[in-house]
Amino acid sequence: MRVRKSLSVLLSVLFLVAIGTSAYAHAQARWSQAPPDQPVPRTDQNSSIAHSQLLEKAKKGGIDVYFEGDSITRRWGATDYPEFLENWKQNFFGWNAANFGWGADSIQNILWRLHNGELDGVNPKVIVLLAGTNNVGNRPPPEGDKSRALYITQGIQAILDVMQAQAPYATIILMGVFPRNDNMAVMPTINRINENLSKLADGKKIRFLNINDKLADGEGRLFEGVTAPDKLHLSLKGYQIWADALKPVFRELLGPPATEDHAPPPTGDPSAQKPITPPK
Repeated sequence: MRVRKSLSVLLSVLFLVAIGTSAYAHAQARWSQAPPDQPVPRTDQNSSIAHSQLLEKAKKGGIDVYFEGDSITRRWGATDYPEFLENWKQNFFGWNAANFGWGADSIQNILWRLHNGELDGVNPKVIVLLAGTNNVGNRPPPEGDKSRALYITQGIQAILDVMQAQAPYATIILMGVFPRNDNMAVMPTINRINENLSKLADGKKIRFLNINDKLADGEGRLFEGVTAPDKLHLSLKGYQIWADALKPVFRELLGPPATEDHAPPPTGDPSAQKPITPPK
């Protein structure tokens, strides 16, 4: 009887796990089918707080260079990554640069933030956009399937459309999706995306900038020390490579950096901020 009861319990647990796995897979399938030009909000509390902070940052004005993207962009100018923030200041002080990246954002999430106030009234002169790696993920599509690259390209085109509508006088620097080596099998998809993105640029109002040959070899294998151990996020060395590629363009479009900077103070990940202890 004990064996039969134990077997019954085990089967019940396996059944519940199967249901949970099926529900998760169904949710993932629904997410992957979201149109690339469809804004999708992040509903977790931390992202909601971050969105509010970025709205306040946008309202303060004084922004000539507007960085947009996911965690690779965000970490560069964030208070919770002080070493990267110091590098940000060393490279961009005097150009009034502000960072509006948010970690783990997909293209659809960035679209939602742009549709919900984070670029309203900012009127930057230059926008730097790096997006798409979270839509690529670390799992390659079936061999020969080019649909993911097309899907991501369409999504980035939607971001460009919103940016040009809200900041018509800005020059957009469209970055190529950086190599990721957490699964080398996704590199063909990234290469297809970047080939597509190069065709979205007109060389004037939208400029395509691909620095992947400075981050990786011809096969997309990242050079030593340019990323964190996860082989996705940039290291200090990687950020400096990015800065060295951007600064000549900034000088061309904005002139040399000024001796003062009027961009609003940097923000960070709300969950990383230590609570303030009230005085006794």
